[in-house]
Amino acid sequence: MLDHLIDRAADAVEIVLLRAQRLEDWLKRQPAATAQWVRGSGFAAKPGSICLVPDPAGGLARVLVGLEDGIDRWSAAALPAALPKGAYRIAESTSPSDAAAMAFAWAIGGYRFRRYKKPTDKQADELARLVWPQDVDRDAVKRVVAAYALARDLINTPAEDMGPAQLAEAVKSVAKAYKAKCSVIAGDDLLARNYPAIHTVGRASTRPPRLIDLSWGKSGPRLTLVGKGVCFDSGGLDLKSASGMLLMKKDMGGAALMLALARMIMAAGLKVRLRLLIPAVDNAVAGNAYRPLDVIRTRKGITVEVGNTDAEGRIILCDALAEANSDKPDLIIDAATLTGSARVALGPDLPALFCNDDDVAEALLRHGRTEDDPFWRLPLHKAYRRMLDSKVADINNVSDGSYAGAITAALYLQEFIDPGTPWVHIDTMGWNTRDRPGRPEGGEALGLRALYAFVEAWSRPKKGAGRAIIAPKPAPRVRPVKRVTRRRR
Repeated sequence: MLDHLIDRAADAVEIVLLRAQRLEDWLKRQPAATAQWVRGSGFAAKPGSICLVPDPAGGLARVLVGLEDGIDRWSAAALPAALPKGAYRIAESTSPSDAAAMAFAWAIGGYRFRRYKKPTDKQADELARLVWPQDVDRDAVKRVVAAYALARDLINTPAEDMGPAQLAEAVKSVAKAYKAKCSVIAGDDLLARNYPAIHTVGRASTRPPRLIDLSWGKSGPRLTLVGKGVCFDSGGLDLKSASGMLLMKKDMGGAALMLALARMIMAAGLKVRLRLLIPAVDNAVAGNAYRPLDVIRTRKGITVEVGNTDAEGRIILCDALAEANSDKPDLIIDAATLTGSARVALGPDLPALFCNDDDVAEALLRHGRTEDDPFWRLPLHKAYRRMLDSKVADINNVSDGSYAGAITAALYLQEFIDPGTPWVHIDTMGWNTRDRPGRPEGGEALGLRALYAFVEAWSRPKKGAGRAIIAPKPAPRVRPVKRVTRRRR
């Protein structure tokens, strides 16, 4: 995707980025013929709209592109395929933030998942090329684009080629690239090493379950990432319908997101002691599959009654979260394609965020707004914990009713977090349900930019105690004080 960003081109056509409220001011400064052409074309600088402005000889003089208010990272993503083949450059008047967003959009606009399909659309060498904007941090753009591609490729790959073993190899490949340590516990060794919940969920598959463990960094705060790696979810004995099973290759989307985030952290060399834990399983149907009303023992010692075998993600996560607590991290973040309830409440584009620390939650929400990569916080409402009560075990893996499914799932996971440890749980869709510029239908790393921006700020020590986790607040507007003159009577 980055091969259609180039260092220089003498004949590069200028691209002018415009927002609707600034269009008229820009037109007033242009030659009359240009203004007449733009107005005649109906261009209104709507986000994602394009206007090709000709030169007197009939060639292409410049391209106008409409943007959203604020930082728009997506509207321009259609340009590499939409513009005539050739070289382009950003107008020198472009702000640094818009230039960086443009470089990202241009790169991500070239993403295609082509592993199985004969190419029918434009290949990378047929896409329009962009000259790297001046003063843009190229490494930062490359990090985020490569991380998106990694997560999308993993999620888009069919389960036949993305089982627990292949997911482990993907983690090992990233670990090797950044000189991280990576170990894998597989099959019956999970029982010997006391990860019984992961083994129980994955034992019915011919592809043995695994716990993947990556560690990196020697200084800084301890950050542990945990990602749900259900490579395919049939629902188990509580079998899903055909339509419900259709997208279940994406049920390892939480693992893909956390691996992409780990890659960004390592590529940037952030000062953290990073650990990534991915329980990787298939939830399959066989004679040895776990059953409804079975009682599972977990690494933490908490017993779990199985109310539904299709709520398997939280079962494998509980062993991984228990292990995450073992080296007393300063922060745990887990991500999972966990509940349909979160999608019903928030839709496919807005991951649900649960957090036991208000400062951390507010920081993440603020970074989400700044990066236009939002979360929505839902409560860890303690009163709903009773819905998970079991008469025969310490807890049930599902609630006793149909209400508050995302909240009760988060409350279940919280049982496996040590008191006092800051913890974030992200319930995500991990999938684009429709084609948009830069965001084709398929796997998606929702929240990736916000998570990285948060971790980057969190990893920086600040003066005094604590860590710099709160994103800078915008300066308050100061309204001029009106002078009141009293009339003499």
